[in-house]
Amino acid sequence: MWLFVLFLAVPLIEIALFVQVGGVIGLWPTLAIVVATAIVGTSLMRAQGAVAMGQIRASFSDMRDPTEPLAHGAMVLIAGMLLLTPGFFTDSIGLLLLIPLVRTAVFRWLRARIKIQTFSTGPRHSGDDVIDGEFEEVRPRDETRQSVTRLHRH
Repeated sequence: MWLFVLFLAVPLIEIALFVQVGGVIGLWPTLAIVVATAIVGTSLMRAQGAVAMGQIRASFSDMRDPTEPLAHGAMVLIAGMLLLTPGFFTDSIGLLLLIPLVRTAVFRWLRARIKIQTFSTGPRHSGDDVIDGEFEEVRPRDETRQSVTRLHRH
């Protein structure tokens, strides 16, 4: 139900803001602001996205929990989508999500409300799994060529 309200409320808020801002500054300045925020927001999103990807890589290489850097990366992606959507309300939310302190606050708020039941890394082994298979010894390239040459001489 809340998703329906969101999909109904956001366009209504955007329309109201367009009418209000357009009435104060005019049509063309309003459209110029919308285009400018999309351009500036996209460049900010690229920069923040690069920072988030660096943090994700660092967490994987340091064997740390990647949850927070992944959440920051997801929020940067959402911010980009909001900035590309025309409107003042969505642009405001998108620009806020590009601020690292805001993303950290949102992450902490979400983490307090989400309970993770299991978390594991790597393959799972129950101990009962048996995999049958065949194998063939593979020789280095030089030995393989010699054996092929010998086979053709006979």
